[in-house]
Amino acid sequence: MDLALIGEGGHSKVIKDLIGSKQGYTVRAILDDKYEQLQLVGDVYRGPISSAHDLADQISSLKFVIGIGSNQIRKTIADRLGLTSESYVTLIHDSAIVSGSASIGVGSVIMAYTIVNADVIIGDHAIINSGAIVEHDSYVGDYVHIAPKALLTGAVVAHEGAMIGAGATIIPGKRMGEWATVGAGATVIHDIPAYRTAVGTPARMIAKSS
Repeated sequence: MDLALIGEGGHSKVIKDLIGSKQGYTVRAILDDKYEQLQLVGDVYRGPISSAHDLADQISSLKFVIGIGSNQIRKTIADRLGLTSESYVTLIHDSAIVSGSASIGVGSVIMAYTIVNADVIIGDHAIINSGAIVEHDSYVGDYVHIAPKALLTGAVVAHEGAMIGAGATIIPGKRMGEWATVGAGATVIHDIPAYRTAVGTPARMIAKSS
């Protein structure tokens, strides 16, 4: 499969390694706005994000993945490009354990040593990062990022754009509102409203997210 990786920062490095670990997957292009024009460097195209459509015309089988950790930036790029759902690839590391009853949206990335259990629903362009666990019946919306080693216990809901920090734990049935942020290591025992940030154990709200 021919892939174009959007973004060339730290998160994209991990996705690039994931792609390289899968037989038959090849990075054909890296798009980042630090490049002024599209050009072939060796056997990989490099160019600005706006060149995605030109590349798609040149390579008919090309699929895209947005390799950027920021939820807001991923959404901004997806909206800006306006590519069809079929243009994106869903990536799952071979070491991940994903239930056959789970549903994973387009453009989402499931990193190494993650667990996605029964009847979980994961939206589009979400990140389940290294070692994270999403337990049964949980819902992870579009553009959500579940950071490394975070744990969503049963029937947790994380709405669009929510950010769950590294090592955080959310107890069963709790809801994270749109674009809410849970700090690293927090223990969430109450719902977190949209656009709010919660930290600590037990987690307490400290500010509105920007």
